[in-house]
Formats: sequence, structure tokens, C-alpha cells
Amino acid sequence: MYWTMGIILLVLWGLGLTTGSTEGYWVHLLLLFAMVALLLAVVSQGRRAASA
Repeated sequence: MYWTMGIILLVLWGLGLTTGSTEGYWVHLLLLFAMVALLLAVVSQGRRAASA
């Protein structure tokens, strides 16, 4: 689930960055949220592998 959220947010960030309709720092919040989602995916995947 976190992988999907992270990828979707990265795509939205890329689209917002390339279209030029950046509303200040708001488009960069998408990048921040995407990085957090991907980090959570890596941590939860590592936790699952350690407990197996």
C-alpha cells in the first residue's frame, strides 16, 4: 500500500513540476509525502522479513 501511495505521489509531483503550475512550495509537499510513504514501505517490508 505504501509503495502505491509513494509512486502515485511521485507521479503527481513530477506532473506538477513539469506543468509549471507550482503554487510555491505546495508541490514539493507531494515529494515529501512520497518520500515518507516509500520510507514506510521499506521499513514495514524489512520488519516483515526480520520476523519471518
